[in-house]
Amino acid sequence: MRDTGKITDSTTSGLGMVQAVRGAVVDVGFAQGDLPPINAALQVQWDGPTPLLLEVQSHLDLNTLRAVAFQTTTGLARGTPVQALEGPVEVPVGRPVLGRLLDVVGNVRDNGPALPDDVVRRSIHAAPPALQARTRSTEIFETGIKVIDLLTPMAQGGKAAMFGGAGVGKTVLVMELIQAMVQKYQGISVFAGVGERSREGHELLTEMKGSGVLDRTVLVYGQMNEPPGARWRVPLTALTISEYFRDQRHQNVLLLMDNVFRFVQAGAEVSSLLGRLPSRVGYQPTLASEVAGLQERIASVAGSAVTAIQAVYVPADDFTDPAVTTISSHMDCVIVLSRAQAAEGFYPAIDPLGSSSMLLDPLIVGDDHYQTAEAVRRALARFRELTDIISLLGVEELGMADRLIVKRARRLQRFLTQPFMVTEAFTGTPGASVPLTETLAGCRAILDGEADDWSESSLYMVGSFEDARRKEAASCS
Repeated sequence: MRDTGKITDSTTSGLGMVQAVRGAVVDVGFAQGDLPPINAALQVQWDGPTPLLLEVQSHLDLNTLRAVAFQTTTGLARGTPVQALEGPVEVPVGRPVLGRLLDVVGNVRDNGPALPDDVVRRSIHAAPPALQARTRSTEIFETGIKVIDLLTPMAQGGKAAMFGGAGVGKTVLVMELIQAMVQKYQGISVFAGVGERSREGHELLTEMKGSGVLDRTVLVYGQMNEPPGARWRVPLTALTISEYFRDQRHQNVLLLMDNVFRFVQAGAEVSSLLGRLPSRVGYQPTLASEVAGLQERIASVAGSAVTAIQAVYVPADDFTDPAVTTISSHMDCVIVLSRAQAAEGFYPAIDPLGSSSMLLDPLIVGDDHYQTAEAVRRALARFRELTDIISLLGVEELGMADRLIVKRARRLQRFLTQPFMVTEAFTGTPGASVPLTETLAGCRAILDGEADDWSESSLYMVGSFEDARRKEAASCS
């Protein structure tokens, strides 16, 4: 019988013994012909600090399998009994998990009451929806962040990823998206913290409680101090909870993941411990299939959608890294965070030329939005081309047309910055959420020359164009 509250009640007759322990990987011996299948769950019968669950990864021979542990194996000895449990690891889903913080196997980690015994459970392994059952929405998922809504619009039921190196603002942007959507988004939010700092999880839980939206949110964490098995499977736990609300309760779900690169990194650690030969740049040979197995389950069906927003760390700012290119191939919307933008103080530090969205099409966003976005891109691209000339010779050496483009592009750069609600306590500047119509109106006004005589600082870190107008008037008075 189950005593941990994580696995199905029925068990197989197979009882094995631990034969070897290599960190998070455990070899278990069984009687010949009695090996549990791949992805089946095993429970170690020991007196350790926490119940220890394993997941079968490979069969070494007729008597031995290799499994990965979801909790620490410190103190685990050879000869310890292991019980094979029928089916994969199952996690709690449904209403009882709303407002709770869970770990990879569904244990409550917020010091609150235990989940009810009759809570519904689902396997963390599931097939993606059939192609004929999927729907594709072109409804814009408005965020209130100017540069995203203008140049990289997100789709309701789509997948968006924010790519950036260390310290360029990925987590802050995810937190701002949570805050910005709290007021207008009436679905369920599921947040997966994959391999990130414990401090960030504590801060997010505190902010959710303070903003009053915790009752519509599920937090699932596999922290960086946990074994690679936990960090590897925690996105599947969050996805399983999301799928239940989508399929059984027919509710829209906002799935946020920070950081998907840590999922890939944990998979590489597990692959190495399992004895597989590494592929390019040391990544696991199963990189493409692992990422696809996760991303293809993020899909929308008739009547309900899962909208995914994912932060992706870019190692050494190398956007050609295999993990980065593999993840980006599954995205509808790619948001690139630039260290050069951050160095100049332009936050959010989104590269307007490196970012892209499949929805930026006149048939989807409308001709007005498309033409405005393209005009902004052209101005910024021309300014970037002229940067070296300006630094060598000065802006005075440019022709009149190019000088005008540079003047307006510099104002566009500053107008696309925005104060965030989540940074208000640090900067003292109130956060701003800007409707798309006001973003488009402001960009058109700048392109038409309305701000040519304004100070550039009047457009920096403001919300709408009218806010900038008031700031300019105040500075002139």
